[in-house]
Amino acid sequence: MKENEGIRINKYLSEVGFCSRREADKLLEQGKITLNGKVPELGTKVGPKDVVKVNGKSVGKPIEKHVYIAFNKPVGIVSTTDTKGERNNIIDFIGHKQRIFPVGRLDKDSEGLILLTSDGDIVNKILRSKNNHQKEYEVRVDRSIAHSFIEQMGMGVPILDTMTDPCFVEQTGRSSFRIILTQGLNRQIRRMTEYLGYDVRSLKRVRIMHIKLDIPVGKWRDLTAAELSKLKRLVSDSSKTHD
Repeated sequence: MKENEGIRINKYLSEVGFCSRREADKLLEQGKITLNGKVPELGTKVGPKDVVKVNGKSVGKPIEKHVYIAFNKPVGIVSTTDTKGERNNIIDFIGHKQRIFPVGRLDKDSEGLILLTSDGDIVNKILRSKNNHQKEYEVRVDRSIAHSFIEQMGMGVPILDTMTDPCFVEQTGRSSFRIILTQGLNRQIRRMTEYLGYDVRSLKRVRIMHIKLDIPVGKWRDLTAAELSKLKRLVSDSSKTHD
């Protein structure tokens, strides 16, 4: 369901299991259905906060509008929806009233920005690697960084039976750097640095696409209207499923 749109009232009644679409059309013609207290016309759409009644009794529940949030994940929280198998999971930590799921992962030992939403369609679009959506990280390692390290990280490193894509890497301190990835390999930055003889001491994601980390650790916020509009525009041509 697109933003600011609903679904036709006959489809709504069918989806909540009240009756078929054809039967819903008959009830509409007979004036037995109301939408927010008024008799609707055929083809009228039901929105997130609308209340549908048949013969004066509420049917189903209002359609919830999708939520899109940015969360500053603390170290120790696991990016999984498995609320039973994992004690420190992200879903229980946030405690949102709607059913949400993370867009990708951020490993347990890392902190920073992760998006969560109830919109499964947009999750698939963002995660599709060939869409080249940027993710920016700030990393600190265990010792002084050599210039060759920055060069090799940027050119690509062999991990997980593949060569990582070329990427932007910039040294920001004696033992720190920032890196922008478009890939999403498992523990990619940690594996890359380990291959080159370094150990990650801290790793923070500070940006996903155009959305920047701007909230304290452990806090979340809804995406702004401008952020959400741009996000949907950026993924509008993305394929929803993997090949």
